[in-house]
Amino acid sequence: MSRFAELLDDFFYRPDEDVGGLQDFASGSDGASSLLPEEVPEEYLAFRLEGESYAVPIRAVREISKVPPLTEIPRAEPQLLGLMNLRGELLPAYDVKVRLGLAEKAPLVAGPEAPPPPRDARIIVLRTQTGPAGVWVDGVAGVVKLKPSMLEPPPASLRMGDRDCVVGIGRRGPSLYILLDPEQALAP
Repeated sequence: MSRFAELLDDFFYRPDEDVGGLQDFASGSDGASSLLPEEVPEEYLAFRLEGESYAVPIRAVREISKVPPLTEIPRAEPQLLGLMNLRGELLPAYDVKVRLGLAEKAPLVAGPEAPPPPRDARIIVLRTQTGPAGVWVDGVAGVVKLKPSMLEPPPASLRMGDRDCVVGIGRRGPSLYILLDPEQALAP
């Protein structure tokens, strides 16, 4: 047997070795705390608004749709873009950019004078307590899984109005996602 083989023989486990102490240590019977439970990631739907990445919990998303023609509602609240007909169901469509302070007023996207929507624009249909509602987004980035350790509370410097709907920041590698509470983002 070569010298190298002898060193390897000492290194690897042999069936005739007594490893009872190692097995007890590995099972946690030495009094040390057991391993931390593995973090279960939560899925979020990531989308873009004015070049920034936002996300909502996937459980709040009913579906994603191309932007259908919207019907304008006179004297509606500023963030309400109009009504959309989604397979026979009338749903309100909102622009959360106004609520987040990304725009001063919602763009004209409903009615006969409205220009066609941008190619990447989508409507995310969210489940809310008052029923389904659509949210106009600049584009959908996809589903992202974030573990609890990847989440941070919202910065203290946020304006109080934004703090209601921004519930945290998610970090995944170099990417940041602003996490929204769908109910608060659609509240008047």
